[in-house]
Amino acid sequence: MNYFQFYDLPESFLPDEKAIQTKYYALSREYHPDFYTLEPQEKQQETLEKSTLNTNAYKTLSNFDRRMQYILEQHGLLEEGGQNDLPQDFLMEVMELNEQLMELEMDYDSVQFKIVSDQTAEIEGFLKASIWPVLESYEKLPPDTQEEALKQVKNYYLKQRYLLRIKESLNKFASSSDR
Repeated sequence: MNYFQFYDLPESFLPDEKAIQTKYYALSREYHPDFYTLEPQEKQQETLEKSTLNTNAYKTLSNFDRRMQYILEQHGLLEEGGQNDLPQDFLMEVMELNEQLMELEMDYDSVQFKIVSDQTAEIEGFLKASIWPVLESYEKLPPDTQEEALKQVKNYYLKQRYLLRIKESLNKFASSSDR
């Protein structure tokens, strides 16, 4: 079952966080396995499945990145081995950042580290500012327009994955160097 349907919420990249939490707690009480110990095994199993569904729905819908991934997967846009083409200029930027990271690995320089960190943060900020209006309006878009919005969100999501790897590398430098 679709997590948004399970929680009686419209599909949205920016849902009401309080509504998600409220629904989670209500369903946690309703489907708590301890309340069904005297029920037949079938009913206990069904309750356990709904309790697990509730937990998984909450973990997914309450996390921005997981929620975005979930929506894209629900629309068949993040299939393994699928077309994940990104603009060449972005890939070149990422390649340049990765080259700078390799240089830092061989010869750490705090100034260069700051430059790479700042460049990464700048790209990330630009991407977020570009996609935010799409995320805010998605829920109210007509279905034919939602399809185009989903493509833009997918593009953003894939770019974020690249930047996340760069940020993880930068964090390794920050924690291991302390220079």
